[in-house]
Amino acid sequence: MRGVTHRYRTHATAPAVLSTVNLAIPAGSSVAVMGPSGSGKTTLLHLMAGVLRPSEGSITWRGQDLAAMSDRRRTRLRRADFGFVFQSGQLLPELPAEENAALPLMLGGTSRTEAVAHVRPILQRLGLAGMTRRRPGELSGGQAQRVAIARALAGSPGVIFTDEPTGALDSSTGAAVMHQLVAAAAAHGATLVVVTHDAQVAGVCSRTITLHDGRIIADHAAGGAR
Repeated sequence: MRGVTHRYRTHATAPAVLSTVNLAIPAGSSVAVMGPSGSGKTTLLHLMAGVLRPSEGSITWRGQDLAAMSDRRRTRLRRADFGFVFQSGQLLPELPAEENAALPLMLGGTSRTEAVAHVRPILQRLGLAGMTRRRPGELSGGQAQRVAIARALAGSPGVIFTDEPTGALDSSTGAAVMHQLVAAAAAHGATLVVVTHDAQVAGVCSRTITLHDGRIIADHAAGGAR
């Protein structure tokens, strides 16, 4: 991100939610984004993921400027290169775990049989062997969130974006899920970006960025400042 400013109103004098943000995230790293409510955390994530187009500045991914892309190209990018894990998991209640995890592949044209065969080993590595045919209502909160992690990994994304991935879980389950998320992303060679209010969640990541009033006010690697 270079010189990224974002306003939710188009007028140049409208207040900026993010202001002149410069940020580089190395491939394969895990980054937590922290800050008080209204600091711009979710807006930052949505800009990096191509959900929003910045008012000013550039956001480059593998040599491509997301700000210059059409909506259609950014949609394809989110489907092919990015994975997402949300606070509630957002699983489809009528589908079993293996089909929920395989959904991005099936939406991309892969047959159900091939897509499910691809995600079963991922589900097994996340501790869900024997639960692949269970529907979300038959899973605990931690198990359902691990299905969401498997879904995010299904397409072998370059980046996984997560917004409060443990916010709906108790502290011990959340810690276990977060450790599995970081380990799974690393095993698949994916970069991980985590928006969180929880310092324990941030502590699992290799780097923590703190926002305040739309600006980065701190940037610390695990063990010290960058």
